[in-house]
Amino acid sequence: MFESEQALMANYEQMVARQRKWLLYGIVLALILTFVLPYKAFMNGLLLGMAVSFYNLLLLQRKTRLLGESAARSGKQIGMGTISRLAMTALGAVIALHYDYDIVAYIIGLMLVYPIIMIDFLLFNRK
Repeated sequence: MFESEQALMANYEQMVARQRKWLLYGIVLALILTFVLPYKAFMNGLLLGMAVSFYNLLLLQRKTRLLGESAARSGKQIGMGTISRLAMTALGAVIALHYDYDIVAYIIGLMLVYPIIMIDFLLFNRK
């Protein structure tokens, strides 16, 4: 591996760690608010959505790393795990509906990862 490739991998690993950390901070905040605020159904839905979103972020980052390594080694493409992420999202929706969590809050929690990724990109890719 060339030095520039090693530097890119180090930057990628730092970005992955930042995104995970920010989403975990959000989950902890939602967990605290779940116990403090009286809106249990909304906060539980938000918390469930953020947990599923965190799992999907882990899967996406793992598959992205594997795709990059595979392309660098052999040039072969591998899948990005879209079906497993969609299945996890559907499972979370079933859980939210079964336990009468707010489905809108669940969807908001699912979508919170995307602003985190965009903010991370805007703040740390100013080169």
